Amino acid sequence: MLDHMSIQCADAEASAAFYDAVLAPLGGGRIKDFGQYIGYGVDNIPDFWIGAQTTGEGFRESHIAFRAKDRAMVRAFFDAAVAAGAEVLWTPQEWAIYHPNYYGAFVRDPDGNNVEAVSHRPE
Repeated sequence: MLDHMSIQCADAEASAAFYDAVLAPLGGGRIKDFGQYIGYGVDNIPDFWIGAQTTGEGFRESHIAFRAKDRAMVRAFFDAAVAAGAEVLWTPQEWAIYHPNYYGAFVRDPDGNNVEAVSHRPE
């Protein structure tokens, strides 16, 4: 996962359902739940937070990259995201432009954020 980050969500409940679904294949889950603010992570450390939108109607798209242990986890994340109704940006594939073992998939969450799962290990 990440050290930590937080994003604003127009519909916190819809976003919570989305992240419950797509983080499970990566070994992540809800660590803290304060209703409108939810912390996700692994090993009981909440490093990714979602919360109710607080800065007005518009906001800048965020890019979030979650670390996967292997390529199978990237594919599982992608499958879970598609099943949860995510818009597909890029299917799971190698991105040699970043480095030879960079394997990632990109989707859009319910709030329009660009969400990625990536493995840095070879097949």
